[in-house]
Amino acid sequence: MMEVRGRALKSIQKFVRKEFGQEGFDRWLDTIPVEAYTVYSLSIDANEWFPLKKLLIEPTANIAQLFYKWDLKEASWEMGRYSADFGLKGPFRLFFKVGSTKFLIHKASEILPMYYRPSAMEVAEYREGLIRLHITQFPEIDKTTEYRICGWTQRAMEINGCKNVGIEITKSLTTFDPFTEFRITWDAA
Repeated sequence: MMEVRGRALKSIQKFVRKEFGQEGFDRWLDTIPVEAYTVYSLSIDANEWFPLKKLLIEPTANIAQLFYKWDLKEASWEMGRYSADFGLKGPFRLFFKVGSTKFLIHKASEILPMYYRPSAMEVAEYREGLIRLHITQFPEIDKTTEYRICGWTQRAMEINGCKNVGIEITKSLTTFDPFTEFRITWDAA
C-alpha cells in the first residue's frame, strides 16, 4: 500500500482553509470519508505516514468536485504549487533559491520518497531549458498525484528563479507506460 507523508496532507488542510475559508473547509470535510475526516479535522503530524488513496487521492477529488467544477488537473496542480510554498520555508527555501537548477533537479530522486513511499524518480535528461524526469516506481499513482507533483515541481523551479516553467506529462504509469515522464521547459538564461 502506498503512503503519503503528513506534510503533504497538512498542506492540503491549509490550502483549503486559505483558498475557501473555514466555511469551505467545513463543507469539504462533510464530503470526505470518516477516516479522512478524522485526520483532516485535527492537527496533522507532518512526519507521520498515511494511506495515499484514502487520505490524498479521494479528498483531492472532493476538492475538485466542490471548488473546481470537477477539474482534477487544476485542483491537484494548484495544491501542488501551494505545497511547494508550504514545504519550502526557511533553510529549504534558501537552498532552492541559491542552488543551481541542475543540482536541485538531480535532488528530485531524493525528494519524491520524502513525500511518497515507495517511490522512485530519476533524471532522464537535463540540459539548459529542458528536463525529462521519470517516475519509475509509484505503485498506486494516479492523475491526482501526477498533477500535484507537476504543480510542486513548477513552483519549486520558480522559487529557484526559473521563468516561464512549463510541464507536460508525456508518458504515464496510469496508462501502463513503463514510467511517468515529466517534460519540463523554462526560459534558459
